[in-house]
Parts: sequence; structure tokens; C-alpha cells
Amino acid sequence: MKGGIIAAGAGSRLRQAGWTVPKPLVEVAGLPLIGRVIRNFRAAGITSLVIIFNEEERDCESWVRSQYPDLDLRVLVKTTASSLESFREVCALLGSGPALISTVDAWCPEEEFVAFVKAVRQYPPDATVLAVTPLVADERPLWVAMNPDGRITCIGGDSGSLVTAGMYAVPERVRRLSSVSGLGRLREFLSRLVAEGEQVYGAVIPNVVDVDRAEDVALAEVMARKEAGTAVKPQGVVK
Repeated sequence: MKGGIIAAGAGSRLRQAGWTVPKPLVEVAGLPLIGRVIRNFRAAGITSLVIIFNEEERDCESWVRSQYPDLDLRVLVKTTASSLESFREVCALLGSGPALISTVDAWCPEEEFVAFVKAVRQYPPDATVLAVTPLVADERPLWVAMNPDGRITCIGGDSGSLVTAGMYAVPERVRRLSSVSGLGRLREFLSRLVAEGEQVYGAVIPNVVDVDRAEDVALAEVMARKEAGTAVKPQGVVK
């Protein structure tokens, strides 16, 4: 399985909160967000990665290449208009076979990420599998509804018990569909897949934080301390 990382967002809310580094280099427990996602991929045995950064994040490419010289790495530096455009750009470079794509701001414990990858392999090879979580830490959550067998029946709506978590296992055939016109955002593409009867399943990850705001960084710090087995004592926001 190959991996893709969408890291081309502007990170405007974190900049407004005082961070001066590009969003992929914002640290949680001493490790930048991009480093955390790469660490999770490696723990799951995925070492062939495609990453997209925006044109104001060239330092991110230098950091990744210096820290992970052993990776089979392709980096695209391009400013995109939306998460869907970034998704399409990553898909175009992933080639054939199965692939798992993550946003750079989807922070989750390594053990839970590895469990998600294992769960993905239990579904039909032509199915799309989305990570979903009951932890709602987002201003604009994307709610999902699922059957008892895990098949997603609806994406969107005003409420629910699970939300998407920024990680997507997407088969090659479906990655080619991402070029359809008339869609503006990645969530619209995912919703269309379900509406058109594609096999889309949800695999639950209990703890995922969508790191967009200062309070998200603080929550991820707490989770990181739990993961490390240390006493959990919130320390506020480190900038």
C-alpha cells in the first residue's frame, strides 16, 4: 500500500493564533504534524509516500527530506484552490494499487492508526474506507451514518454520532474518479461516492483531532501525553 499526505492548506487559523511556522511544522509534543503522520505511516509499514505542500511551505520539503532520507518519497510543491484539488494532485502521483491518503492535520495515536490500516485490509479491495471517529473536535464536522456492517449510507447532515477523520483508503479505480467536474471540495466528492452507490465503508478510530485551532493543538498534546504513558496535565498552548 502506498501513502499520500495532503499538506497544502494555508493554516490560517493557527497563524491567527500566533504560530509563525507553516502548518505542517506546527509541533505537538515536540514533533511537527507532518512528522507525526509520517511516523504513523511507517508504523503501519507504508514507506512509499506522496506529499503535497503549498508554495509557501518549501521549508517543509527540506525538513522532510532531511529527517527521512530512507523513504521512497515524492514531493509536489503547489498551491491549490481546495482540498479536493490537493487530493487529485496526490492521486495522480500514486500510480497503481491500493493507497491510503491522510490530511496532515489528522492527529491520532500511532496504535490507532495502525489498527485502522489493518481494518482497511479486511474490506473488499475495490471499496473506499474512511476513518471515522466519535471525537468531534471540529467547527464544521462532516457527519456520517453507517449500517451495522460498516457501510456508509450518508455523508453530511447536521448531527450524528460519527464524523470523518481525515484519512481515506481509496482504490485505484476510485482515485481516477476524483477528476469529475462540478465539485469544489473533497467532502463533496466523498458524498457523491455514497450517493452514487459506491462501496464506501467507515472504520472507527476512537481518538483523532483535526488540528486547525489553538485548542486542537492543546487537545492533541493531552492525547500525546496519554500515549506516552505520562501524567496528563494540560500545559496550555505552546507556540
